Amino acid sequence: MEWNQPMIVFKRIALLFAGLVIAHFGVTLFLLTNLGSDPFNVLVQGISRQIGWSHGNTHILVNVCIIVILLLTARRYIKIGTVICMLCGGPIIDFFTWIMAETISDSLPFPFKIILLLAGCVILAFGMTVVIKSDAGTGPNDLVSVVISDITGKKFGGIRVLTDITFVAVGFLLGGVFGVGTVICAFLVGIVAGKFMPYSQKLVEYVLGKSWKVSSTE
Repeated sequence: MEWNQPMIVFKRIALLFAGLVIAHFGVTLFLLTNLGSDPFNVLVQGISRQIGWSHGNTHILVNVCIIVILLLTARRYIKIGTVICMLCGGPIIDFFTWIMAETISDSLPFPFKIILLLAGCVILAFGMTVVIKSDAGTGPNDLVSVVISDITGKKFGGIRVLTDITFVAVGFLLGGVFGVGTVICAFLVGIVAGKFMPYSQKLVEYVLGKSWKVSSTE
């Protein structure tokens, strides 16, 4: 980050946090449908059920473990936005769950659950692109995949798939919910995010100034 330009730093972190809130609102929507979750949250759900903590607190625990491992092995990948992403996501999910838990329940008809699931994926995808385009940091799935990709010299796409499969497998064995939502999320979020990327790029350039060019790839 341009630490000699504090206003730019502040705006990038503000954009990242806004995207983080939007993305985790989407995550909360399809978590509450109980039809499965994105790969990372399948892992968090499984660990949460084993240790008896709330989803949000377990989210923080898992991310702290990842941050500590990276600080010991690959410190250069950690940005201030990375820490914000990985420590704030869980409490945001708990907050939205507290607000919406009474409205979205297991008694909700299946077609409505699917609609909420799809809406959650779209909202997640948009929030995720804002986070990425802020170029201030990213979440655990992408971060772990980037580190492994760089260390092994393998392509990011293949490593990301293996990372997600590992998260889902371990989470499912520990009691996480793997279902149609996990499959839909895995195939839909990336495609929708690709559609949102140009719009998020324009949003970031508008907030940071027309001369700003985001370094993240499309």
